[in-house]
Amino acid sequence: MEVEWSPKSRLDYIENIDYLLEQWTEKEVFSFNESIDYHIKLIKSGRISFTKTKYKNVFKVIIVRQITLFFAIVDNTIRLLRFWNNYQNPDDFKLQ
Repeated sequence: MEVEWSPKSRLDYIENIDYLLEQWTEKEVFSFNESIDYHIKLIKSGRISFTKTKYKNVFKVIIVRQITLFFAIVDNTIRLLRFWNNYQNPDDFKLQ
């Protein structure tokens, strides 16, 4: 399975990394990246069911307590849609 990043997921990712580097250390950045890799491997395995969302064919998984990954599986591609900061106002959430 391939992994495809949407423009919004890339922006979210960069913003989260910037925040970690400003407020924390490279150790937290490394841990965050490891958690992303781990969860993508779980998604690729296809052996685990993830939480459905109100969006058609979109699922979510908590990467770390503060960040939820929203993703879709289209054909043989995992499409990363958002790395949503859970402390933001949920009314502001948009997939694109």
